[in-house]
Amino acid sequence: MGAAIEILDRLVAFDTTSARSNLELIDWVADYLAGYGIAATRSSAREGKANLFATIGPAGRGGIILSGHTDVVPVAGQEWHSAPFRLTEHDGRLHGRGTADMKGFIALALALAPLAAGRALKVPLHLAITHDEETGCLGAPALIAALPAGIARPLMAIVGEPTSMQVANRQKGCSFFRTSVTGREGHSSAPERGVNAISAAAEIIAEIGRLAAEARGRARPDSGFDPPHTTLSVGTIAGGTAVNIIARECSFEWDLRNIPDDDAAALKARLDRFVSTDLLPRLRAVYPQASIDTETVVAVPPLLPAPGSPAEALARRLTGANTTTAVSFATEAGLYQQAGIPAIVCGPGSIEVAHKPDEYITRAELAAGQAFLDRLLDWATAGG
Repeated sequence: MGAAIEILDRLVAFDTTSARSNLELIDWVADYLAGYGIAATRSSAREGKANLFATIGPAGRGGIILSGHTDVVPVAGQEWHSAPFRLTEHDGRLHGRGTADMKGFIALALALAPLAAGRALKVPLHLAITHDEETGCLGAPALIAALPAGIARPLMAIVGEPTSMQVANRQKGCSFFRTSVTGREGHSSAPERGVNAISAAAEIIAEIGRLAAEARGRARPDSGFDPPHTTLSVGTIAGGTAVNIIARECSFEWDLRNIPDDDAAALKARLDRFVSTDLLPRLRAVYPQASIDTETVVAVPPLLPAPGSPAEALARRLTGANTTTAVSFATEAGLYQQAGIPAIVCGPGSIEVAHKPDEYITRAELAAGQAFLDRLLDWATAGG
């Protein structure tokens, strides 16, 4: 495990906060792999960012993807007791931004790479390292689009998000929207002569609240999700210029996280119908140029339970788990599944410490992740 910790120390030192480039980290990983004769290719969805994909083992066969993201959430405004971008150990806890989410898993996969390169693998292992997962899984689609087709297409994907090594075969979908309202300004002493964009936005937000209440009423306590229902919430809002001016513009951003039983597109369509058939006609009766536009900023599909999934069967075999679990946070697993590649979420560390100050992964958690990958390596060497 010493090699993995050395690699984790190096990975944490790269400040790959989502707003920054991850190219230095990707360059380092590519050089590291090249030192063991492992070639890597790149793809990208944004300038200054890159995904990396590398195959260890026989070319032209399916294989298993080990998937992790390089970006981390910001540390600004958080009270850390150690430098967030320097690995610091205290009582068996390895502190640093991204240790749990999810550079710990990437470090383990990279430590496995030279061992795998020295084996005569019958099933190839693929390393898939992506950018901009934290801002909406923006990088993974470019990597997935570049995957080989035919018999060389990967058979399944293991997304190593922190699940305490539990096998998650379902996750909520995640969608972010930005709604912009344009009305007509005027003097606040005669509000009926204008169209108040803030007031219109408030009506839409109230409708979002009604949809959220309905979703709570459809709660599935047996689903394994926390909370066990679809959620809708408003995260930001801005509008108006002065207290005595009818607000001409207002925009807000909102979040929809749907359980697999709920259709995110159908929920958004209900809100769109309220706007198009009720609210907007009332605004345009006063000001014909009034407008309401909702932009889909992020749309991450849920991970659906799949009977007979080879990814689930393999993960349960490697962990010895008799049961599966659900995760409420977004991952790239649903994107792999959407592309026809069975996927599960299983990785070391706890989501409970992710995104928080003093984020950490323990030596014991890394050891559990290493044992999982060691068993995977033996499985790939034996041919499944």
